[in-house]
Amino acid sequence: MDLNQLSDNPGAHKHRRRVGRGIGSGKGKTSGSGVKGQKSRTGVAINGFEGGQMPIHRRVPKRGFNNISGKRFSEVTLGGLQKAIDSGKLDASKPITQDLLKSSGVIRHLRDGVRLLGTGELKAKVALEISGATRSATAAVEKAGGSVKVAILAKVDRPVVESNSIRARKARKAAGTTA
Repeated sequence: MDLNQLSDNPGAHKHRRRVGRGIGSGKGKTSGSGVKGQKSRTGVAINGFEGGQMPIHRRVPKRGFNNISGKRFSEVTLGGLQKAIDSGKLDASKPITQDLLKSSGVIRHLRDGVRLLGTGELKAKVALEISGATRSATAAVEKAGGSVKVAILAKVDRPVVESNSIRARKARKAAGTTA
């Protein structure tokens, strides 16, 4: 067998329809786009338009809201913490902080802090300094002989800005601090 004898199986390759190649082709002249109007032109896609029927984004009711003061935490499970200790990423004898969790690769982003969840099992005695923990997670850490210190820590890249409202200025003036 030579290279010039190689061929695909019959029906394996479907040829594309060549539009605008004369009336005999069945797709000549307007190439199946009809006559005139917005949709016969190039580069038109009317997103969300359903032919006059009420579109889906207007049929479905609005629900919920975005809480502008809501906090987004990075989550760490007890099982994930134990796995990191077993693999040598974390040293259980030293206090485990949020920055240490990020630098060791246990979490990807600090966001507004780290929250410990009670899924999984923790055997190591650890001292944690994080932004939040569930009751079950705190109980499991204390049962293993460790401790959880919950503190709302300000992010390095987003400093805490002092309020400059009238009430805050009056309170600072009364306290004797000027800013």
